Amino acid sequence: MKAARPTVQDRFTQLLFAATSCWAAVAHGGGIQTLEVVEVTGSESHDLVGVASAASEGNVTARQLANRPLLRPAEVLEVVPGLIVSQHSGDGKANQYYLRGFNLDHGTDFATSLMGVPVNMPTHAHGQGYSDLQFLIPELVDSMQYRKGPYAAEAGDFASAGAASIDYVRTLAQDFAELSVGSRSYRRALLAGSSDVADGRLLYALEWSGNKGPWSMPENLDKLNGLLRYSQGTRANGWSVAAMAYTAKWAATDQVPLRAVEAGLISRYGNLDASDGGRTHRYSLSGEWSRKDERGWLRGNVYAMDYGLNLWSNFTYCTLGCDPGPGDQFEQEDRRQVYGFNLAQTWYGDWLAQGTDFTLGLQSRLDDIGKLGLYTTTARQRWGTVAQDRVRERSISFYAESQVQWLDWLRSSVGWRKDFYRFDVSADTPANSGKVDASIGSPKLSLIFGPWHKTEYYLNMGYGFHSNDARGIAVKTNPDFRDAGFGTPVEGSTPLVRTKGYEVGVRSALIPGLQTSLSLWQLDIASELVFSGDAGTTEPSFPSKRTGIEWANYWMPNPATIVDADLSISKARYTRVDDSVPGDHVPGAIRKVASVGVSYDAGGKWSGGARLRYFGPRPLIEDDSVRSKGSTLVNLRAGYRIDARMKLFLDVLNAFNRKVSDIDYYYASQLSGEGAAVNDIHTHPSEPRSLRLSLRIGF
Repeated sequence: MKAARPTVQDRFTQLLFAATSCWAAVAHGGGIQTLEVVEVTGSESHDLVGVASAASEGNVTARQLANRPLLRPAEVLEVVPGLIVSQHSGDGKANQYYLRGFNLDHGTDFATSLMGVPVNMPTHAHGQGYSDLQFLIPELVDSMQYRKGPYAAEAGDFASAGAASIDYVRTLAQDFAELSVGSRSYRRALLAGSSDVADGRLLYALEWSGNKGPWSMPENLDKLNGLLRYSQGTRANGWSVAAMAYTAKWAATDQVPLRAVEAGLISRYGNLDASDGGRTHRYSLSGEWSRKDERGWLRGNVYAMDYGLNLWSNFTYCTLGCDPGPGDQFEQEDRRQVYGFNLAQTWYGDWLAQGTDFTLGLQSRLDDIGKLGLYTTTARQRWGTVAQDRVRERSISFYAESQVQWLDWLRSSVGWRKDFYRFDVSADTPANSGKVDASIGSPKLSLIFGPWHKTEYYLNMGYGFHSNDARGIAVKTNPDFRDAGFGTPVEGSTPLVRTKGYEVGVRSALIPGLQTSLSLWQLDIASELVFSGDAGTTEPSFPSKRTGIEWANYWMPNPATIVDADLSISKARYTRVDDSVPGDHVPGAIRKVASVGVSYDAGGKWSGGARLRYFGPRPLIEDDSVRSKGSTLVNLRAGYRIDARMKLFLDVLNAFNRKVSDIDYYYASQLSGEGAAVNDIHTHPSEPRSLRLSLRIGF
């Protein structure tokens, strides 16, 4: 019988196996047993002793989220110890994130993905690494794996402070419809279920939500979200295909100057431009597959996405004049298609010591940005073009990582990553067009000692990076006609900005039911220029160093109760500044974060959860003379099972009605009637106490 021709997958496996054999022979040769294969999924196990490579990584299960009260979808990320999710605009815009001494803006140094599809957007109209998770459906989240620091070879752009990989369920225990109503015209409807189709399972979900919010100008959020996912087999040995569609439109109350509130010109929830807001869409098709046995693990995914955003903002109000005058509103427009894939092969072998696994990976992404526009507008009507560009940004990345169990009490993880980028900008200002190639290498090393008495110790070191906006890389002249420096030469940004991370940590599961971890860390970022999407120009930044300590605890005193408590303290400083900067504090850098939560569900009539979150003060200017205030919020959830198919939930958000800020900035703005711009704190308040009642009906 004629032998079957090898498939592309077989050829790829053979090629990677040959490369690995050569590497093993040259490096060390020989060996004994294989490393234990551990697949971390959405199971109830949180004992990562013997599994994790760092004290600051973890796994989150669906059960942790089931009784967690959420104001916004992206708040599922707050299960990552030390991470804060806030907002300074409408609920259709990406949230603001804080972690490890960073004001991450909308995601610059924290990478997120859903079902293998990246969420962060490079060279985005509003902000580099823009991570909009408003399309997330929390009820479908099955697991989330997170890492902090640049220590994992598979994590590349935007992952210096950390990364979170979220996966949806493939099947639901019970199909359901859920209807929610709440304060200030909050409405939400969710239909979700799964069914057998052919040899697999079809998961479906359809969500609609609307909200006016507490704002003097109603937000009028209108969000529609859908998902279809077909899968066969398991995550380890199977495949799935997913289609997602999301659209939203909203009116926004952005941050406002404190002086306007204190003078009574507007209320705490007022606004200064009633035409701010936006609309967005995100459509994607993706597929993933995995094949795993005692010899190795081959997995990969592909994705294609169509994305769009129109965002109208006015942060300075009247510096261009309001009476008469057009005002300072501007529009940012983003239209792109995104294509990419990830492919990795891991071999489990007995080449070294007590066991070895070796991974080779290949990743690629193309952002074909057909329109990237910045326009001056009045009441959403364009009257000028600051910049209108087309960008094609490509990347291809290779990585290798080897984990070796040298002794019963010593294992290591050594990795290397190489990223290649091409930035191709076609600008409406010809001088700002151009092509730039860049590459960067990132070594990684982790040493794990133990376990002794169910306790492990970790040493982690690694290099990482984040990319800069392609427009800022290619720019040569200032395109902003609103600026006094219009047309003057400017220096382009560094394409790929180096980061270096170090960490010492310990993780213990010595006490039954309790897992605790403690880490001391440092993260350095090289000098850079950054591109401001709001202004269309590059702005100077400086090299910085962040250090901190994190303590995370997860405790199950009994099978029905989960308690978690986290504390994070960090310090962020510029390591070099010039005479234009009055100090070395990094504005907006988070200092202290603490959270405590408890959830209870014994399978009876009642269930519930409570969370307290402390968001500490931040410096708003380099000399720390202006600071934001800290905030403490408490959210509550109570659940009541009416019968086997019906359940009621009541969420009480900001239960003690604290009048605190969601976010604070310090910059110059000009109100109508003021003769010049004034430096002031600009604030976006947290929403007042809100009640939300939900009825879930299973079928």
